[in-house]
Order: sequence, then structure tokens, then C-alpha cells
Amino acid sequence: MAVKFTELESQCRQIINDVKNGNFVPVYLLMGTEPYYPDLVCDEIIKYALTDSERDFNQTVFYGLDTDAGTVASECRSYPMMAERRLVVVKEAQSMKTLEDLATYAADPMESTVLVILMHGALADKRRSLYKNVQKKGVVLVSDALRDYEMPQWITSFYKSRGLDIEPAAAALLAEYAGTDMSRIMLETEKMQKNLPEGTVRVNAADIEKNVGISRQFSIFELTKALSYMKAEKALKIAAYIGNGPKFMLLLATAPLYTHFYRILKYEAALLKNPAMSKADRAKLLGVNPYFMEEYDVAARNYPIRRCMKVISLLEEYDFKGKGGGSGEASQGDLLMELVSKILN
Repeated sequence: MAVKFTELESQCRQIINDVKNGNFVPVYLLMGTEPYYPDLVCDEIIKYALTDSERDFNQTVFYGLDTDAGTVASECRSYPMMAERRLVVVKEAQSMKTLEDLATYAADPMESTVLVILMHGALADKRRSLYKNVQKKGVVLVSDALRDYEMPQWITSFYKSRGLDIEPAAAALLAEYAGTDMSRIMLETEKMQKNLPEGTVRVNAADIEKNVGISRQFSIFELTKALSYMKAEKALKIAAYIGNGPKFMLLLATAPLYTHFYRILKYEAALLKNPAMSKADRAKLLGVNPYFMEEYDVAARNYPIRRCMKVISLLEEYDFKGKGGGSGEASQGDLLMELVSKILN
């Protein structure tokens, strides 16, 4: 089971606090389908393991395609020169054909060497010796990509770590823009912070729109909201604008719309079982901020279970068409307009 991002954040903070205080383990295995946290921890280890004057003789960075386990292990077994430790980093380690052979070194690592194995978009086999030996002698960090619906919550947590409070609508808008790319969110946030008035502690949707370059008025976020409230004219206007975008692909709309209507269906099923469910429990069930529960209450009334299931069926049909399945001469934008019209009718 994937580690929840709150647990992952906690683990990262602990590792970073340890290395800042000079507490290192002999081997770090940093891996996962989402590179943000492995990269962050790797950068912090490099930053604090050695002083600038110690790096020339005690730091070696390898790349998986250009090295092998024997070379890395040999470097790790060298003693530091006029420093407390050596630092050996293997980046893009998933490309090293003999990576698993590092298990032998990991079973008995040098205490005076810090070895960092950084894998991008890949995972070491937990059943094999490398993973098991690093677990015994060092630290394993596994960073799994979050799902789209988890991103607003992650963004809220990320902003809080930077001393900022972000409004739910703003977090949803930024998540729509960046998808599950945490690094992109970090870069956009850094750019935005430079432009915000000094002393700003709360970020709203207008701040995201202005500084990140998102058109809030014509976004998928606003489209789902217009559909929830059955605002046909607004929904069609937004669909026309989005569909005319030069790089628009229908999948960019069907995926978030499917998530939205699946939540509505899930919500209605839960209410049938427990009509007295609290607002907090309803929000937790859907994985959304309580701020959005009014919209889901309205959507549940506008799309009762049978109608909601028909919408989900439509989304599956148009997702197939958007991938070239029997769409004829219709453009991706035309398909979006058809889809939104059928949902409304």
C-alpha cells in the first residue's frame, strides 16, 4: 500500500532534520514514481554532508547509465580525506544494469561513507536483497505519485509548510493547472511568492490566476461547478472556450469530470445508508475540503443516482471517442461540446 503523503512528508522532515544536525546513515535508497520528495531529500543530503572545502576530495556523483555496482562500491570503500565522511551519490540509479549488486555493499557499508541511491520513476524490488539490506542498515524512502483528487490536500499542506494559507478554491485551481506534478507546483509557488505583497499569508484564487497564468473563468474546475449547479449557458460557454484551445485533448476534460461525477455517485450512495452523516464525515468520504460540500449537496439533487450513472456512462463513451474510437470527423472541441450538452440534457 502506498504511503500516505502526510506520512511521507513526516519521514522527509525527519531525514532532513537529521542531516541538518549531522546525523547520517550509511545508505539512503530514495525512489518512487513521484520524484519531488526523493530529489528534495537527495539535495539536502548533498547540501549538509560536506562543507564546500571538503567536496573536491570527498564527493562523487555517478549516473546510472555511466557506471556499475563495482565502481560505486569501490568508491564507497575509500576513506575520507581531511573530512568526517565521504559522500557518494548515484543519480538515475534505475538505469544501472548492476544496481542489485550493490546489495553486497549495503549489507556491510562503510560507516565513514554516505551512499545515496536515487531512482527516478522506478522502484527497487522489495523482495530482493538491495531493498532489504538498505532497510537494515540505512533509510528507504518511497514516494508514490498522488492521485488527481489528492492534490488539493497536498497543496494545502505544502503551502502550510511555507507559512501560507491557501483557500480551497485556489488549491483546486492550482491542482487543475499542474496535475500531479509536485515539482511544477513548487516552482510556480516560488514564482508567485516573489510577486505577492510582502507579508501575505493567505493565497486566494485570484492570486493563483494572476501569478500562475490560469484563466479561472474558463477552467475545468469552473466547468464542473457549472455542471453541478446545472448552469447550462455558463457550462457551454466554458466548454467552447476550453475546446478551442490549441493543445486541447478530450482526455483533459473526461478524467476530472469522471472523478467529479463518481464522487457525486459515491456521496449519494453514502447518504442512502446514513442520511444523518455530518458535513465533516461527508467531506472526508469524498476526499475534499468541507468548503466544497455545498456544491456536492446541490449536485446530488441535480443528478440523482440513475442520472449520475448515465453521466458516468457518457463520460466513458466520450473518453473512448476522444482516443479515436468512432469519433468520425468531429474535433476534440466538438466532442467536448457534445458531451457537455448531453450531460445537461
